[in-house]
Amino acid sequence: MSNTTELTRLFAQLRVAAPAGYSAGLHIRFASPIISEATYDPKWIQHYAVNAYALRDPMIAWGLSCEGAKRWSEIELPDPFNLWRQAAEFGLNYGVAVSCGPVQSRSIVGCARSDREFSDQEISKIATLVRTLHEISEPQTDLTQAQIQALRCIAGGDRHAAAAAKLGISESALKARLVSARERLMARTTSEAIQKAKEIKLL
Repeated sequence: MSNTTELTRLFAQLRVAAPAGYSAGLHIRFASPIISEATYDPKWIQHYAVNAYALRDPMIAWGLSCEGAKRWSEIELPDPFNLWRQAAEFGLNYGVAVSCGPVQSRSIVGCARSDREFSDQEISKIATLVRTLHEISEPQTDLTQAQIQALRCIAGGDRHAAAAAKLGISESALKARLVSARERLMARTTSEAIQKAKEIKLL
Protein backbone atom coordinates (compact mmCIF):
# COMPACT_ATOMS: atom_id res chain seq x y z
CA MET A 1 0.00 0.00 0.00
CA SER A 2 1.44 3.38 -0.99
CA ASN A 3 1.73 6.19 1.52
CA THR A 4 -0.77 8.23 -0.49
CA THR A 5 -3.34 5.41 -0.24
CA GLU A 6 -2.65 5.06 3.48
CA LEU A 7 -3.11 8.82 3.98
CA THR A 8 -6.48 8.63 2.23
CA ARG A 9 -7.52 5.72 4.48
CA LEU A 10 -6.45 7.52 7.66
CA PHE A 11 -8.16 10.77 6.67
CA ALA A 12 -11.36 8.74 6.07
CA GLN A 13 -11.09 7.39 9.63
CA LEU A 14 -10.53 10.91 10.96
CA ARG A 15 -13.65 12.06 9.12
CA VAL A 16 -15.69 9.43 10.97
CA ALA A 17 -14.09 10.38 14.31
CA ALA A 18 -14.91 14.09 13.83
CA PRO A 19 -18.64 14.41 13.05
CA ALA A 20 -18.48 18.20 12.53
CA GLY A 21 -15.26 18.01 10.52
CA TYR A 22 -11.56 18.45 11.00
CA SER A 23 -8.69 20.64 9.89
CA ALA A 24 -5.26 19.06 9.46
CA GLY A 25 -1.90 20.67 8.82
CA LEU A 26 0.84 18.05 8.56
CA HIS A 27 4.51 18.96 8.88
CA ILE A 28 4.14 22.72 9.21
CA ARG A 29 7.36 24.32 7.99
CA PHE A 30 7.97 28.01 7.46
CA ALA A 31 4.34 28.65 8.56
CA SER A 32 2.95 26.38 5.83
CA PRO A 33 1.98 22.69 6.05
CA ILE A 34 3.35 20.13 3.59
CA ILE A 35 -0.09 18.47 3.54
CA SER A 36 -3.33 20.17 4.53
CA GLU A 37 -6.95 19.06 4.48
CA ALA A 38 -10.14 20.39 6.02
CA THR A 39 -13.69 19.04 6.16
CA TYR A 40 -15.36 21.72 8.28
CA ASP A 41 -18.40 23.58 6.92
CA PRO A 42 -17.10 25.25 3.72
CA LYS A 43 -18.61 28.55 4.87
CA TRP A 44 -16.48 28.45 8.02
CA ILE A 45 -13.38 27.49 6.02
CA GLN A 46 -13.94 30.50 3.75
CA HIS A 47 -14.67 32.85 6.66
CA TYR A 48 -11.54 31.60 8.46
CA ALA A 49 -9.35 32.08 5.38
CA VAL A 50 -10.71 35.51 4.42
CA ASN A 51 -9.99 36.80 7.92
CA ALA A 52 -6.53 35.18 8.14
CA TYR A 53 -7.53 33.50 11.38
CA ALA A 54 -4.70 30.95 11.18
CA LEU A 55 -2.44 33.73 12.46
CA ARG A 56 -4.80 34.39 15.40
CA ASP A 57 -6.14 30.94 16.24
CA PRO A 58 -5.56 29.94 19.89
CA MET A 59 -5.67 26.26 18.86
CA ILE A 60 -2.74 26.76 16.47
CA ALA A 61 -0.88 28.86 19.04
CA TRP A 62 -1.32 26.04 21.55
CA GLY A 63 -0.26 23.43 18.97
CA LEU A 64 2.93 25.28 18.11
CA SER A 65 3.93 25.56 21.77
CA CYS A 66 2.76 22.16 23.09
CA GLU A 67 2.56 18.53 22.03
CA GLY A 68 -0.29 16.24 22.99
CA ALA A 69 -4.09 16.38 22.85
CA LYS A 70 -6.41 18.87 24.51
CA ARG A 71 -10.08 19.77 24.33
CA TRP A 72 -10.67 23.24 22.91
CA SER A 73 -12.49 24.17 26.13
CA GLU A 74 -9.31 23.42 28.09
CA ILE A 75 -6.98 25.61 26.03
CA GLU A 76 -6.30 28.61 28.25
CA LEU A 77 -4.98 31.13 25.75
CA PRO A 78 -6.31 34.58 24.80
CA ASP A 79 -8.94 34.60 22.06
CA PRO A 80 -9.27 38.33 21.27
CA PHE A 81 -11.02 37.66 17.96
CA ASN A 82 -13.58 35.30 19.56
CA LEU A 83 -12.74 32.44 17.23
CA TRP A 84 -14.29 29.85 19.54
CA ARG A 85 -17.61 31.73 19.55
CA GLN A 86 -17.52 32.27 15.80
CA ALA A 87 -16.70 28.61 15.16
CA ALA A 88 -19.71 27.60 17.27
CA GLU A 89 -21.95 29.62 14.95
CA PHE A 90 -20.94 27.14 12.22
CA GLY A 91 -21.64 24.06 14.32
CA LEU A 92 -18.14 23.64 15.74
CA ASN A 93 -19.30 23.68 19.35
CA TYR A 94 -16.83 21.21 20.84
CA GLY A 95 -13.41 20.15 19.71
CA VAL A 96 -10.05 18.64 20.38
CA ALA A 97 -6.61 19.75 19.22
CA VAL A 98 -3.77 17.31 18.62
CA SER A 99 -0.18 18.41 18.10
CA CYS A 100 2.87 16.23 17.46
CA GLY A 101 6.34 16.31 15.97
CA PRO A 102 9.34 18.60 16.33
CA VAL A 103 8.57 22.31 16.26
CA GLN A 104 10.37 22.73 12.92
CA SER A 105 8.01 20.16 11.35
CA ARG A 106 4.93 20.15 13.58
CA SER A 107 1.57 18.59 12.71
CA ILE A 108 -1.56 20.18 14.19
CA VAL A 109 -5.06 18.77 13.78
CA GLY A 110 -8.37 20.08 15.09
CA CYS A 111 -11.48 17.86 15.22
CA ALA A 112 -14.98 19.06 16.01
CA ARG A 113 -18.43 17.92 16.94
CA SER A 114 -21.63 19.87 17.49
CA ASP A 115 -23.37 17.81 20.16
CA ARG A 116 -20.97 17.18 23.08
CA GLU A 117 -17.37 17.08 24.27
CA PHE A 118 -15.13 14.32 22.93
CA SER A 119 -14.66 11.47 25.41
CA ASP A 120 -11.18 10.48 26.62
CA GLN A 121 -11.40 7.30 24.54
CA GLU A 122 -12.33 9.26 21.40
CA ILE A 123 -9.47 11.69 22.00
CA SER A 124 -7.03 8.79 22.40
CA LYS A 125 -8.16 7.30 19.08
CA ILE A 126 -7.89 10.66 17.30
CA ALA A 127 -4.43 11.27 18.77
CA THR A 128 -3.26 7.87 17.50
CA LEU A 129 -4.61 8.65 14.02
CA VAL A 130 -2.85 12.02 13.99
CA ARG A 131 0.49 10.56 15.10
CA THR A 132 0.23 7.93 12.35
CA LEU A 133 -0.63 10.60 9.78
CA HIS A 134 2.39 12.59 10.94
CA GLU A 135 4.72 9.60 10.66
CA ILE A 136 3.69 8.40 7.21
CA SER A 137 3.56 11.90 5.73
CA GLU A 138 7.19 12.63 6.65
CA PRO A 139 8.37 14.40 3.47
CA GLN A 140 11.08 12.82 1.39
CA THR A 141 14.24 14.88 1.37
CA ASP A 142 15.63 13.49 -1.83
CA LEU A 143 14.61 12.72 -5.39
CA THR A 144 16.60 11.07 -8.14
CA GLN A 145 18.35 13.40 -10.54
CA ALA A 146 16.03 12.14 -13.28
CA GLN A 147 12.95 13.07 -11.24
CA ILE A 148 14.36 16.51 -10.45
CA GLN A 149 15.14 17.15 -14.13
CA ALA A 150 11.62 16.15 -15.16
CA LEU A 151 10.01 18.40 -12.52
CA ARG A 152 12.35 21.26 -13.40
CA CYS A 153 11.33 21.14 -17.07
CA ILE A 154 7.63 21.21 -16.25
CA ALA A 155 8.18 23.94 -13.66
CA GLY A 156 9.94 25.93 -16.36
CA GLY A 157 6.87 25.81 -18.58
CA ASP A 158 7.71 22.93 -20.91
CA ARG A 159 4.90 20.69 -22.06
CA HIS A 160 5.44 16.94 -21.86
CA ALA A 161 6.61 16.54 -25.45
CA ALA A 162 9.05 19.45 -25.21
CA ALA A 163 10.38 18.30 -21.83
CA ALA A 164 10.90 14.76 -23.11
CA ALA A 165 12.77 16.06 -26.18
CA LYS A 166 14.93 18.30 -24.00
CA LEU A 167 15.88 15.36 -21.79
CA GLY A 168 16.35 12.96 -24.70
CA ILE A 169 13.74 10.48 -23.48
CA SER A 170 10.32 9.32 -24.64
CA GLU A 171 7.20 11.10 -23.47
CA SER A 172 6.08 7.95 -21.63
CA ALA A 173 9.44 7.84 -19.80
CA LEU A 174 8.99 11.48 -18.78
CA LYS A 175 5.49 10.77 -17.46
CA ALA A 176 6.85 7.80 -15.49
CA ARG A 177 9.45 10.08 -13.87
CA LEU A 178 6.75 12.60 -12.96
CA VAL A 179 4.53 9.89 -11.49
CA SER A 180 7.37 8.51 -9.37
CA ALA A 181 8.26 12.04 -8.21
CA ARG A 182 4.62 12.66 -7.21
CA GLU A 183 4.49 9.38 -5.29
CA ARG A 184 7.77 10.10 -3.50
CA LEU A 185 6.57 13.58 -2.49
CA MET A 186 3.03 12.34 -1.74
CA ALA A 187 1.59 14.89 -4.14
CA ARG A 188 -1.70 14.48 -5.99
CA THR A 189 -0.61 16.51 -9.02
CA THR A 190 2.61 17.49 -10.74
CA SER A 191 2.02 21.12 -9.74
CA GLU A 192 1.76 20.08 -6.12
CA ALA A 193 4.93 17.99 -6.47
CA ILE A 194 6.77 21.00 -7.89
CA GLN A 195 5.60 23.16 -4.99
CA LYS A 196 6.67 20.57 -2.41
CA ALA A 197 10.05 20.10 -4.11
CA LYS A 198 10.60 23.86 -3.93
CA GLU A 199 9.60 23.95 -0.26
CA ILE A 200 12.25 21.38 0.65
CA LYS A 201 14.83 23.04 -1.62
CA LEU A 202 15.01 20.29 -4.24
CA LEU A 203 14.17 22.72 -7.06
